[in-house]
Amino acid sequence: MDQRIINLFDEYTHKPLKRDVFLKRLAEMTGGMAAALAILPMLEVNYAHAETISGQDDRIVTERITYPGTDTAMKGYLARPKDNAKHGAVVVIHENRGLNPHIEDVTRRVALAGFLAVAPDALSATGGTPADETQMREQFGKLDADKTRQNFLKALDFLKNHPNSNGKLGAVGFCWGGAMANQLAVHSPELKAAVPFYGRQPDVADVPKIKAAVQLHYGGMDERINAGIPAYEEALKKAGVKYELYVYDGAQHAFHNDTAPTRFNEAAAKLAWERTINFFKKNLA
Repeated sequence: MDQRIINLFDEYTHKPLKRDVFLKRLAEMTGGMAAALAILPMLEVNYAHAETISGQDDRIVTERITYPGTDTAMKGYLARPKDNAKHGAVVVIHENRGLNPHIEDVTRRVALAGFLAVAPDALSATGGTPADETQMREQFGKLDADKTRQNFLKALDFLKNHPNSNGKLGAVGFCWGGAMANQLAVHSPELKAAVPFYGRQPDVADVPKIKAAVQLHYGGMDERINAGIPAYEEALKKAGVKYELYVYDGAQHAFHNDTAPTRFNEAAAKLAWERTINFFKKNLA
């Protein structure tokens, strides 16, 4: 697909670009509204492909949970190995699409790899992630950045005190969640491992606060996010932070999301996930 179309969709999903404006520009690129509407399903996520691990898989236990947030009860999805042993604990942080079937599946993947995992819903204060995409985008635009960060930091407290936690904490996030994983690394001295996928980098001045080991994953075609890599890497080096940085040639933003048909890159996603799980095993065991 034309890279300009993918870049336009990226602009639509990450900037205040109204749907009618997006469709008009898409129609201009494709030669008409009919062509634009035909291409649209290839751009938008399809949750019919979200389940790679069943919620009824007998190797894991899943449940809906709540934990105390700053001024609301935070909703979340928890998955863990079926045994009652103590495991490293991981916060799974969704994209700017909220807590959806894809992120729940990723949470089960983390559990199947041997970790206690919880995926909080950033939109808990308004009742949780809505099915309507326009409403969801509006709610994300109204989130208070400080309160939201605190709500995800409190997820670490929840995991630390969970009976199946060994007390070693990690975070993995995607897109919006990748930026949040970076923020948890900055603001939680207890975090042992942070794995941001194509997430906005933290302010360079905040990098020396990071105590966690960091593993960074970027798509080679993701110009918007990748522009921040050099400054972040330089700051990590100067601060003496342990880090790994991977850029996957030819991969788009959101390359790990297997419900995003034009951006999912199976080879890059598989390799990045293997690296993620090995990183957690190294730092959270």
